[in-house]
Amino acid sequence: MPQLWQGRASKAVDSRVNDFNSSIRFDARMIEQDIQGSLVHSAMLGRQGIISQQDVDDIHKGLHSILEDLHSGALEIDPNAEDVHTFVEQTLTARVGDAGKRLHTGRSRNDQVATDIRLYLRTEIDQIIAMLGHLQEVLVHNAAKESDTLMPGFTHMQVAQPVSFGHHLLAYVEMFERDRERMTQLRSRVNRCPLGAAALAGTTYPIDREMTAKLLGFEAVCQNSLDAVSDRDFGIEFTAAASLVMIHISRLSEELVIWMSQRFSFIKLPDRFTTGSSIMPQKKNPDVPETARGKCSRVVGDLVSMAMLMKGLPLAYNKDLQEDKEPVFDAIDTVKDTLRAFIEMMAGVEPNREEMRKALLAGYPTATDLADYLARRGVPFRTAHDIVGRVVRLASDRGCDIADLSLEELREFSDVITEDVYDVLTLEGSVAARNHIGGTAPAQVRLQVQRWEKIFAEREAQAKASK
Repeated sequence: MPQLWQGRASKAVDSRVNDFNSSIRFDARMIEQDIQGSLVHSAMLGRQGIISQQDVDDIHKGLHSILEDLHSGALEIDPNAEDVHTFVEQTLTARVGDAGKRLHTGRSRNDQVATDIRLYLRTEIDQIIAMLGHLQEVLVHNAAKESDTLMPGFTHMQVAQPVSFGHHLLAYVEMFERDRERMTQLRSRVNRCPLGAAALAGTTYPIDREMTAKLLGFEAVCQNSLDAVSDRDFGIEFTAAASLVMIHISRLSEELVIWMSQRFSFIKLPDRFTTGSSIMPQKKNPDVPETARGKCSRVVGDLVSMAMLMKGLPLAYNKDLQEDKEPVFDAIDTVKDTLRAFIEMMAGVEPNREEMRKALLAGYPTATDLADYLARRGVPFRTAHDIVGRVVRLASDRGCDIADLSLEELREFSDVITEDVYDVLTLEGSVAARNHIGGTAPAQVRLQVQRWEKIFAEREAQAKASK
């Protein structure tokens, strides 16, 4: 397929140079967006009297036929085309003649590709936002079932305080909510139309950029032609937001791997999300969480690629920008594949409540509760902290929990201790006492579940209203 610019050249480009320059192998996925942009651009050209209505009709007929043939399999994208834009235009021209040659009036591939990638990314962001919401729903559903299930809360990977398993799951719901917010805010900045900026300086034709932007569903036009074609900060921002999604998933993955290990045995993962060993028949490996943990580095790498791509580019368009698509596409695919797996996997996580409780009892998790008990009775907290440290040492020497020590033994450390101390030394009493917004008390977990269920219902209502 000949290049669109070959009139300037006296000799054909070396085939290896063509291969090096070609982007069709990855930008072909934007073909529907390219056709969408061309339909709107040609309609605008006709409305403005730049091309005839007959040309517009022929162009639209040809572009729709290309779409139909692509969907039916009657047309395949030529792998030898320079890029998807060239393929569409030349296929169109072959079908409708000179009208196809008029399609590119008043635009450049520079603003064309910038438009295509924004259109493509906008749709993908919407899908990622929806998938994050589905994952949140799964986690909230699990939290509702496990509000009374107690597990160790860790600091420095040491048993610190008892928490509700439901409370722990809701922590990730909050993380994924911030991910949704970032994606939503980013979408608004993506949703600005560069079409009409042409190569870099605009065009001499009397185009109507507002019309084009409106028909393509953009919120606004890019206000500077140089900026419109030459910046990909929205791609950097997307890969940054995608990286944070994957970082949160990677943290959850790490905990799933730890919890599934024999040393913990806190959870069971559904068999369809685990694998075995080629040599050790007893193994059940958490491959999906491990793979997700690894894929996090891949998406962070996409972010680094985008940042390095842009850092030294002068205005306006440079061929370097061809390299913007693969990192963005890779981040999209990786995030969506990972979210899809986690939505299904997390729905099947089974907690081992006995093992969680056993781990709690081995780590003196109510020590802080005893210190608070003493402080409420007038003992300075720092003094109380020292007293409890000595109580824990005694319990450790005895090989028992603090709650197993007798009242007489406890009173040897402080005479303000009375029989009611055992109310705060139980695991259930410890979590129930943290009954405030953001606390781990089962009552608060249930309130948070209700809050999230209300949020989900509002989102669903908004989605139905917008259709």
